Amino acid sequence: MKPTTPPRTYQVKSFGCQMNVYDGERMAELLAEKGIAPAPDGEEADLVVLNTCHIREKAAEKVYSDIGRLAKAGTETGRKPLIAVAGCVAQAEGEEIMARAPDVSMVVGPQAYHRLPGMIDKAVSGERATDTDMPADAKFAALPPRYSGRRKSAPSAFLTIQEGCDKFCTYCVVPYTRGAEISRPYSQLVDEARKLVEAGAKEITLLGQNVSAWSGEDDKGHPIGMAGLIRALAKLPDLARIRYTTSHPADMDDALIETHGEVEKLMPYLHLPVQSGNDRVLKAMNRSHTAESYLRLLERFRTARPDLALSGDFIVGFPGETEAEFEDTLKIVDEVRYAQAYSFKYSPRPGTPAATMEGQVAKEIMDDRLQRLQARLNRDQLAFNKASVGKTCEVLVERKGKHPGQWLGKSPWLQSVWFKGEAAIGDLVEVELVEAGPNSLQGEI
Repeated sequence: MKPTTPPRTYQVKSFGCQMNVYDGERMAELLAEKGIAPAPDGEEADLVVLNTCHIREKAAEKVYSDIGRLAKAGTETGRKPLIAVAGCVAQAEGEEIMARAPDVSMVVGPQAYHRLPGMIDKAVSGERATDTDMPADAKFAALPPRYSGRRKSAPSAFLTIQEGCDKFCTYCVVPYTRGAEISRPYSQLVDEARKLVEAGAKEITLLGQNVSAWSGEDDKGHPIGMAGLIRALAKLPDLARIRYTTSHPADMDDALIETHGEVEKLMPYLHLPVQSGNDRVLKAMNRSHTAESYLRLLERFRTARPDLALSGDFIVGFPGETEAEFEDTLKIVDEVRYAQAYSFKYSPRPGTPAATMEGQVAKEIMDDRLQRLQARLNRDQLAFNKASVGKTCEVLVERKGKHPGQWLGKSPWLQSVWFKGEAAIGDLVEVELVEAGPNSLQGEI
């Protein structure tokens, strides 16, 4: 690799989960600290960071496609960018990326991106670099302060409080790409949340691969779990809303359930993945819950907060899944009636136990099951939205709509709501929900 001039502009392209969005924002802050500016709209950047996700099938192939497109465009314009591959694909396949893609200057894993500025210096001098260490505590300690007076926060902001996972579900790569569960210190989180609010955030979503596993000590040295952290953040005067995702049923304790009924700023929305409605499949997935224990847990949450909107994750076509076992998943959907849900066909991830299990389900069977599952999930989402018509609620305005005077925002139940009238981004506007569609609602001030 030849020496090059230091990059003046950057673009961070994040794929996948909300934690990648958070990581992308932090990498942008690191680059800003180094004096590199975001590339203006429509202009090619001198440095492109591909912040990748490894959850779905063919994730690596998509990365190579993006690398090839960037390299080709750079050759045609005579401005070849520095290319960095970050995130979970970088963690899982870093050495192979460097071997297969000579146009890549840097590969950095999700626990090492705080060292990105030094890697850029090496790239400028002509040296390619890979860093896939997992020092999560060191990463957060090394990151610059958030929103130190120079940037505005979006009305709804993400805050990573926990990383990694110790559950080792047999289909999942997260324990291998993000490492063991670690919790960020309480004081660091309260300080970052305060800075986000001072920069304009009205809503904060607490993030983690297994967010409800967060634990720490408060400012008096008392052990607390996520319920205690939520109660502390709720005391921030200008913070209006708190959310969290994603949780595991094994870590939902009594204190957290109680917060849903007692903390007004904690929004009435719970995302709690079940993955399957069949106990044999759940055991093969190494999920610690049964269908019945999951349903009883949801009952406890609904008792604490009767207007709670429920969301879940589902995988169809897990190795060995029979038609009868898939029908059990449909039964759990019919019982819960999710307000929102995410559903996927099983895709084997290299290195996970499920990838070598017998009984891999044929693609056409998975396609059929996914369509049938999504038909019911879509039915229930529309029904939940229709049941919301007539309610009055606050909508957090996040952006302008397509038409003059139109605004888009989120209800307390995480529904997209549009309305017309006097408002501004970041406002909490009281509206009546007057019309419902499958993916959004219309409101009137």
